[in-house]
Amino acid sequence: MTPELTTIKRALLSVWDKTGLGELAHGLHDVGVELISTGATARAIREAGVPVLEVSEVSGFPEILDGRVKTLHPAIHAGLLADRSKQEHQAALAEHGITTIDLLVSNLYPFRETVAKVGGADPAQAVEMIDIGGPAMTRAAAKNYAYVAVLVDPADYGALLMEVRLHGGVTSATRARLAAKAFARTAAYDADIATWMAREEPFPARYGPVYAKAYDLRYGENPHQAAAYYVERGAGWGLGSARRLGGKELSHNNLLDADAAWAAVSDFDEPCVVIVKHLNPAGLAVASCLADAYPRALAGDPLSAFGGIVAVNRPLDEATARQIVEVFTEVVLAPSFSDAALEMLRAKRNLRLLEITRPDRPGRSLASRTISGGLLVQEVDVAPEDPSVWTVPTETKPKDSTLAELAFAWTVCKHVKSNAIVLTRDLAVVGMGAGQPSRVDSVRIAIEKSRGRAEGAVLASDAFFPFRDGPDLALDAGVAAIIQPGGSVRDAETIAACDERGIPMIFTGRRHFRH
Repeated sequence: MTPELTTIKRALLSVWDKTGLGELAHGLHDVGVELISTGATARAIREAGVPVLEVSEVSGFPEILDGRVKTLHPAIHAGLLADRSKQEHQAALAEHGITTIDLLVSNLYPFRETVAKVGGADPAQAVEMIDIGGPAMTRAAAKNYAYVAVLVDPADYGALLMEVRLHGGVTSATRARLAAKAFARTAAYDADIATWMAREEPFPARYGPVYAKAYDLRYGENPHQAAAYYVERGAGWGLGSARRLGGKELSHNNLLDADAAWAAVSDFDEPCVVIVKHLNPAGLAVASCLADAYPRALAGDPLSAFGGIVAVNRPLDEATARQIVEVFTEVVLAPSFSDAALEMLRAKRNLRLLEITRPDRPGRSLASRTISGGLLVQEVDVAPEDPSVWTVPTETKPKDSTLAELAFAWTVCKHVKSNAIVLTRDLAVVGMGAGQPSRVDSVRIAIEKSRGRAEGAVLASDAFFPFRDGPDLALDAGVAAIIQPGGSVRDAETIAACDERGIPMIFTGRRHFRH
């Protein structure tokens, strides 16, 4: 039967991260706990003025193989694993002169941090950071949580000491909670190693990125859905690197829209402003500065901008902030904020401000989406466009200025939900149709949203037109050029529609579905 309280008489401490180690050692020693330790941990404890036994004194066997073998010994693992309710276990301990261990304090070699170094870690160095004894002891102690407490996080040291001082031991509830945390830690550690080992495989046999809970959310997409926000451990880029500088906690939908906004604005080299609503860029524009780009982005769809998410790809300045606060906005994202801009935006108490501290995507990355009973994993759609492979099937060829506008519209289009139609003019979105089952309906919506600004605009379609009805609608509204992947069995009809009006059309040979 699991005891409600385990008295801590003997503790083994073996840690890489020595944060709080001295205070913990003093606290345990003060309540009469015998301390056992290894190598550098033992030295740190002695330097803190606390007596400690070396593991080799307990096991009767020295550390060997440059420290690869030091705790892998029956005197250690039997002391951690013995079921104290079983007489035969007690007899075996007595026969071999083994004393039980009531507390294990262990954190692991910094494998993830080592391989995350700029340029990547040397494989030999990475291998030496694969901890063997630490995870083995941690799992042993966690398995035997009925009698043993295990600490893997310095943040838990203080609470455990307080519990020991108050109750004379560690409660069963605390031991169970700490064991669960220990198993989560070793599972994450093994996943990190497996991911690194399979780094040359595009899609490994097992896919296991590790996520740590950042915080609970008030609710999910709807108030009746519970939700939490998890960050990929060690990823630290994009939205995962965000620092909240003001406003309320982020909601589930805020986070989704913020991620879509950051992805869109990051695709442009020029100063860019995007306003996202329900995962779609309701407005997007580039200009010589953010203060000029914002009103042009807002003009894309002023009605939908209400309650939207604003992202910029330059430090946010006071002039732009002054315009943003005039429109109800949920979240503002930027790589940084000027002091004046921060002061102005923080005056809106509920406005959430996110500073993206690491905007750059780290090399090749994968995106995943859950489905019932499974997970879909794919490369992120970030492959650079190559206009040199674009073709012009129409009799009329685009001028350089038109080509630049088409390239802009094509980039915007990849961030719009399929079926996606985008109308742009002067490097700003003037109309957008998104998420319709029928492409011609998306064209119709984009024209309606343009409020008469389709005349002279260019049109981008994320996939080919299956019929000429969509292009005909656009041409009737005055669209001056079209860019689309091509590849339909009826491409000839679409080409003919453009040739009849004397406008150019580009085939990119690549589609950008966004389901």
